[in-house]
Amino acid sequence: MIDPTGQESPIVAEGEAASSVDFVPAGTGPDARIIAVVVTHKRRELLAASLKVVTSQSRPVDHLIVIDNGNEPEVAELVNEQPIESTYLGSAHNLGGAGGFALGMLHALTQGADWVWLADDDGRPEGPEVLSILLDCAARHGLSEVSPVVCDIDEPDHLAFPLRRGVVWRRLRSELGDEDFLPGIASLFNGALISAKAVDVIGVPDLRLFVRGDEVEVHRRLVRSGLPFGTCLQTAYLHPNGSAEFKPILGGRMHTQYPDDPVKRYFTYRNRGYLMAQPGMRKLLPQEWVRFSWFFLVTRRDPAGLREWFHLRSLGRNEQFGGPDKD
Repeated sequence: MIDPTGQESPIVAEGEAASSVDFVPAGTGPDARIIAVVVTHKRRELLAASLKVVTSQSRPVDHLIVIDNGNEPEVAELVNEQPIESTYLGSAHNLGGAGGFALGMLHALTQGADWVWLADDDGRPEGPEVLSILLDCAARHGLSEVSPVVCDIDEPDHLAFPLRRGVVWRRLRSELGDEDFLPGIASLFNGALISAKAVDVIGVPDLRLFVRGDEVEVHRRLVRSGLPFGTCLQTAYLHPNGSAEFKPILGGRMHTQYPDDPVKRYFTYRNRGYLMAQPGMRKLLPQEWVRFSWFFLVTRRDPAGLREWFHLRSLGRNEQFGGPDKD
């Protein structure tokens, strides 16, 4: 689940979708061509665990594309050993998650994909039925995109990113209820299945964002497109818990993102500055200022941290996308 104000946040707002558009759902039958796209960077062992599940689905993936931002021979060898038809694309230039998924999605389109199944290297589908369940959900609800629930890889009963609906926090998968489908909310790079027709409408991730916020920016476009999408609550994608960066403020009623790593903090805050300047996001600016001002001045008593946040968000707002070494 994601927050339109940041990368995979526990605070989720659904946003305001455009009015419904004429949309003919992509086919979900046995003739539909499904291509999986996985982006990796110097995590061969994690990638191997991910590919083992991706390539053993009961509804088989028709083709696998792996984008390797580390350009490592051992990763190329791993991909070539997969039991399904596969393409390895090693990049001597680190494209980040944004560029990696953009390249993979475009390559999937050139190979005639009807659907593109997106995954990263540190997560994996919860079992062999995930793709089949997602396709069935897309068919029943006429969706352009459908995502699984993202659960903690170490404690699958817990959500990897806690979800807030209204004023109630949900941290357990069981707390989502026994509904079939949650419309208008989706995690897009963790097991998401997106139709080629939707990619034609919303485009691919923005290379300039590199990492952090790239998923949120695509989600913003998807909301504004008016295309039908959401999360299937009947299946899951397992991912490392991502809640440590999100610090509670105001007695836990709100959270603020603060990565301890300075490089992650750079990309997070710079990209947030860009996102907050985009249509559909600007209405969240007052909340943004309250959250970060309170966090740095009251919770942390760190005026220098607030100045850093302001500087980095200003870079993004002004589309100044230079930055630290990306390798």
